[in-house]
Amino acid sequence: MKEAIRQAKKARALEEVPIGCVIVSDGKIIARGYNRRNTDKNTLSHAELNAIRKASKKLGDWRLEGCTMYVTLEPCQMCAGALVQSRIDEVVIGSMNPKAGCAGSVLNLLQVDNFNHQVKITRGVLEGECSMMLSDFFRELREKKKRLKMLAKQQVEQAWDD
Repeated sequence: MKEAIRQAKKARALEEVPIGCVIVSDGKIIARGYNRRNTDKNTLSHAELNAIRKASKKLGDWRLEGCTMYVTLEPCQMCAGALVQSRIDEVVIGSMNPKAGCAGSVLNLLQVDNFNHQVKITRGVLEGECSMMLSDFFRELREKKKRLKMLAKQQVEQAWDD
C-alpha cells in the first residue's frame, strides 16, 4: 500500500485527485497507476484502469489471475467492473468511498454471486494515511476555489471603482 500511496502523490502533483494503485504478482509489483483524468482529458484514466492496462501488457494476457491490486480508495463502478472482468484475485483497499464506492460502500460489484468471478476484498489498510491524503486535497481545493471567488469579486469591485 505504501507504493500505491506514492502513486497517489504523483496524481496530486498533477493536481489530480490523489488515488494510486499497484498490481502485484508473485510478490513483485508488475504495474503502477494513478489518476490522470484531467491530465489526459479522459474519463477512463482512473488509477485502477491505468494499472490494469499496464499489468495486462506486462503479463501478455488480459486475465490477471494470481494478482492482487492495492488501491488507496475504494473502486468506483467502472473500476470494480474492470477488476471482475480482469479476473484479478484480490483488491486491498486503503480508504472506503461512501459516495461512490463499489466494493461494499454503495454497492459491492466485486462479489456478485451471479458473476463468473468474485474478487476477494481486504479493507482499511493504511486507511488513515489514505483518507487524510484525500481530505487534505479536497480541503485545499475548496480553499483555492474560495480564494479565486474572492479575487474575482475584488476585481469586479475595483473595476466599478475605476
